[in-house]
Amino acid sequence: MKVALYARHIEKNLFPKLKEFIYTLSQYGFDIYIFRDLLNNLETEFGYSPPYEKCFYSYKDLNTNINFVISIGGDGTFLDTLSIVRDSKIPVIGINFGKLGFLASISQENIYAAVDSLYQGNYNIEERTLLQLNPKDKLFGDFNFALNDISIQKKNSEMITVHVYIDEEYLNTYWADGLIVSTPTGSTAYSLSVGGPIVTPDSNNFIISPISPHNLTVRPIVIPDEGKITLVPAGRSSQYLLSMDHYSTIVDKSYTFQIEKAKFPMLVLRLEASDYYSTLRNKLMWGMDKRN
Repeated sequence: MKVALYARHIEKNLFPKLKEFIYTLSQYGFDIYIFRDLLNNLETEFGYSPPYEKCFYSYKDLNTNINFVISIGGDGTFLDTLSIVRDSKIPVIGINFGKLGFLASISQENIYAAVDSLYQGNYNIEERTLLQLNPKDKLFGDFNFALNDISIQKKNSEMITVHVYIDEEYLNTYWADGLIVSTPTGSTAYSLSVGGPIVTPDSNNFIISPISPHNLTVRPIVIPDEGKITLVPAGRSSQYLLSMDHYSTIVDKSYTFQIEKAKFPMLVLRLEASDYYSTLRNKLMWGMDKRN
């Protein structure tokens, strides 16, 4: 069985745990592919040369015979893996070496049990809807897709105006600090922090959530994910901040953005011992009540 390890950088206090994890994988007979920057980090900072079959740097270096990619870090690292797996249909599982770890849901204390579950095949694979951004130019390189959300926000202190259309039908004009278009996966991320609803990953919906709207009548709205969303910036500002997951760029207000459901999903591997609702309760303290 072949696994690819992806991480940005390993902190000194986490190195012993990662070393043990890699050793456990090798003891189970996994063929390890390792991200080049991670390998350089381990060799340069810790003098450690892990056992591995191949080094990879981008999606071009991964074959479809990889069984799954293991993201080692926080949720930001997990989001990064999207640009690695792309439309390859390679499932991703996250080991939480970060803080919250909502997407990277396997805790450090459970990684050895997780290795055994992977070896035994005790897991489920979920399809997660992606957003595709279709601007005039490729603002984020050759891969304009998001697992969590795409947002447009003010660059300075001035409020912005955004006209929104669904399949060319006018929805609303938002006067706000910004606007978030979220997938169900992203409903527990930025959208949640501005009052958006929690939507389960299999809901086939998108959420449009305003950021600090300048009226009391505008609330987040949930729409079917078959529609094409068009955002038309307006107002006095000449530039805006456009974000796609945790990547951002400055754009001119002459841009008109179209957002739609990607033609392929991201595959997320979830161990049988965990489920979405338990993650909500344990990570976000959702439904916390002393009577329960």
